[in-house]
Parts: sequence; structure tokens; C-alpha cells
Amino acid sequence: MKVLPATLATLILATTARAFTNHALVSHTTTTTTLHSTPTTTEKTTNYATPQRYLAPHPKNNVPPHIAALVGRGLHERPNHPLGIINAKIKEYFELRQKNDDGPTFDFFLGEDPIVTTQQCFDDLRIEPDHPGRSPSDTYYLTDTTLLRTHTSAHQSQHLRDGHEAFLCAGDVYRRDEIDASHYPAFHQLEGVRLFDPEVVGTAAGEEWVKSPECQMIADDLKATLEGLMDHLFGPVEKRWSEDYFPFTEPSFECEILYEGEWLEVLGCGVIHTEVLDMAG
Repeated sequence: MKVLPATLATLILATTARAFTNHALVSHTTTTTTLHSTPTTTEKTTNYATPQRYLAPHPKNNVPPHIAALVGRGLHERPNHPLGIINAKIKEYFELRQKNDDGPTFDFFLGEDPIVTTQQCFDDLRIEPDHPGRSPSDTYYLTDTTLLRTHTSAHQSQHLRDGHEAFLCAGDVYRRDEIDASHYPAFHQLEGVRLFDPEVVGTAAGEEWVKSPECQMIADDLKATLEGLMDHLFGPVEKRWSEDYFPFTEPSFECEILYEGEWLEVLGCGVIHTEVLDMAG
């Protein structure tokens, strides 16, 4: 099976302050956005707002009751909630692009299980065993190998294995952050992934791929798509890009917008690392 070059975007929806975030579309910051086309919504069949589910006795469980009580509220699914409004605006943007530019149709996943494995959350995304994000001081563990997802990217590889070539997934994520104006231990992300046809962009890997004009083409397409999204959310706005690093994307970028006189970091993104695609099959 040929591995398809891809883009990924992860967007963070903050529940307490301004926030948005987005490899071939991936980002982590104080913002959230990413969608395309007429999405299919997965049905939510389980009530994850059950605190006791996250408090099962285990020597590695470090989920306190006040965090367990925050899980599974589905704020991003409520049409009149700020997160639901942003979610709808992002969906609208990609639906318009699909209709006007004949873009791909995205599957849309809501309400996925917030409990994931270390394989899903870290190993599948090239996050090293000694990465600080794996530490119990940064992450809420239920057992040695299960945790509350720290990003929606934890679902990326499974959706790729299931054959989805363009998809978005939104959900609540958890990190053991100190609370301040821009940090809270529970927040929301929206993730977008798009694969490209290898007949168009080739099948190079590693440094050869990163330096190729095809990789540059995908990166340029990614940036243009996200710049359009920023304008859709905020109105025409000045933007600036800088290089960034994520283990699961290469190259990786960060975008800031000039908002109310201040530069606001809104998303991180990039072209999905070829090793991540290889692991996803």
C-alpha cells in the first residue's frame, strides 16, 4: 500500500479564554479551527460524562474528582455555546470551500472516547518515551497505559487505519496545567487531516520528501487554507508565519494574527511526518 502525503491541523478551543489551534494540519496554542466540505458526523453512543469512570482505583491513577467532573460535557456540540459557535463557523468555512472549489469531503467525528492509550496519544505520533508530555506531572493517567487524551491527535492514526482520507475530529482534552489567563487543565481541540494522492505528490520520504517541491506545494496549500479560515473567523486580518516543531509533522508552522492590536498565536500546523503515515499503514 502506498503511503499518502498528508496535512493535519489541530485546533484548540479554549473554555476560559481566547483560543484556537491547528502536520499537514496540526497546531497547539490558544485557538481552534479546521474543517472541509460536507462532513459526516459520528453518532455519540456513550455518555462519557460519568465521573466515576475516571476515578477507578489504580496506583497510577492521578485524575482528581474535580477533573473527572469536567469530562464529557460536550460543550463543542452545544449550538449556543461559544465553542459550538466556533465549531459551526469552522464547519461552514470548509463546506463553502468544498462547494466553491470542489474540495474534498471531510468526515466529522464528535464525542469520541476521551480515554486513549499511550500508543494512540504518544507512540503513534513519534513522541519519545522521555518526552515531558508523558510525565504524570503533565498528563492525567488512569492506568500505566491509559490516560485522558492530551490532544485530539490521539485519534488520528486510527482514523487513517480505518481508511479516512479527510476528516475532522473535535473533543475535550486534558493537561495538568496551572490555571492562568490562557491555561486551564480542560480545554477543547478541533483536528483536521487531509491526505493527498501519491500520483500527484509522489512517494518520497525523509529529507528527500521535506526538500521536495511537492512537499512545499502541500505546505503552501495548508497555509492558504488556514489563512482563509482566519479571515472567515475574524474578518480580514494581518497574519505572520514562523517555523515550529511538532514530532508528528515536518515541516511544522505556527500562525499568529494581529488581533485588537496584539499578535495572537492561533494555530500550529504542518505536513504529517512520513513515519507517522508509515505507522498508520
